[in-house]
Amino acid sequence: MDVHNFFLTLFLILIVARILGELFARAGIPSVLGELSAGILLGSSILGIVEPNEVLKILAEIGIILLLFEVGLETDFTRLKNAGMKSLVVALLGVILPFTFGLFTAYYLFGLAFDISLFIGGTLTATSIGITLRVLKDIHMENTNIAQIVICAAVIDDIIGIILLVFIYDFSISHEANFEHTLSVAGMVVTFLLLAPIFAKVISYMIHKFHGNDLVPGYIPTIIISLILLFSYISHLVGAPSILGSFAAGIALSRRFFLPFGTFLSANEPLLRVVQTNMTPIIQIFTPIFFVMVGLSMDLSIIDFSSSSFWIMGLSFIFIAFFSKFIGAFFIIQKCIRNNALIGISMVPRGEVGLIFAEMGRVNAILPNEIYAMLIFVIIITTVVPPFLLKKYFKGECV
Repeated sequence: MDVHNFFLTLFLILIVARILGELFARAGIPSVLGELSAGILLGSSILGIVEPNEVLKILAEIGIILLLFEVGLETDFTRLKNAGMKSLVVALLGVILPFTFGLFTAYYLFGLAFDISLFIGGTLTATSIGITLRVLKDIHMENTNIAQIVICAAVIDDIIGIILLVFIYDFSISHEANFEHTLSVAGMVVTFLLLAPIFAKVISYMIHKFHGNDLVPGYIPTIIISLILLFSYISHLVGAPSILGSFAAGIALSRRFFLPFGTFLSANEPLLRVVQTNMTPIIQIFTPIFFVMVGLSMDLSIIDFSSSSFWIMGLSFIFIAFFSKFIGAFFIIQKCIRNNALIGISMVPRGEVGLIFAEMGRVNAILPNEIYAMLIFVIIITTVVPPFLLKKYFKGECV
């Protein structure tokens, strides 16, 4: 693709995502579904005028890491800390239950090969934190206690998902369980998770010391984006999701983040307001590209809707995908059942993370085309339906 065609492609993505997002919002539908629909419309499912490519993938990746930075920036660290154990329970059950049910159903009920069953189970464990967060923002619940539990659980879910993917991939290729490699990745991820916010806080302290003395415009957004990219790179380097790095950077810059020596590195309120003012337009430009890219990756044309086996397997795994995430949220104590249901539904969207699992299985010739198509269908349903449910039935948490 030459540069001028890319300009046209980017124009179509941004304008169609904006128009459909606005139309969906005016109809009372989460705007994120408009952006997903823009990807489905422009992609091979319908019009076929935009195809995923490496440049779009990079822009989409920037979109999701900026979104997670914004979430970290707005996160109440005290609430996040208090939600820690509940989030851990939700995340662990949100991995164990879908993986177990998916693996056993594929292997014992449908008689699929064990490595195929592993990838199906792995695909069902994933939670799309990007989809969930956008919906919570649309219904103005991003700063509630429930949102803190969901955010923390989804981040933990992503970390476990990456570690699980490493294990499944190693096993599928070598047919041996490489626990040493898996534990090595897990150890590096945990180390990064502990150290990253501290380093980010130190850097943020240095930023506000120099802020006001800069002579060149654009100092703050340049430094902040550089910090986000650096932490995302380091996060990826140690085997963690790149979003973990940007989330850690956002947490450290948050006005509610504290350290044992917090008075020395206390939050600078004017600087935080400048960061938010400068970063918000950039985030609003890049995040729709991510959601459009998810829609582009959902190729409906590969699905054989006339196959009875497709419907039997597809509906079975859709039920498992919903039920296993939903029921996991009821193992924690909340003030009312509606809060548990809200957490459960928020953990259902699979989105881009599920697509990564399915695509890796297809590229490495582990998943046959019909199984891959079935998983794409499951991912689409689990991505599209939860936002409707959240928007329609959940207007706030129990207090």
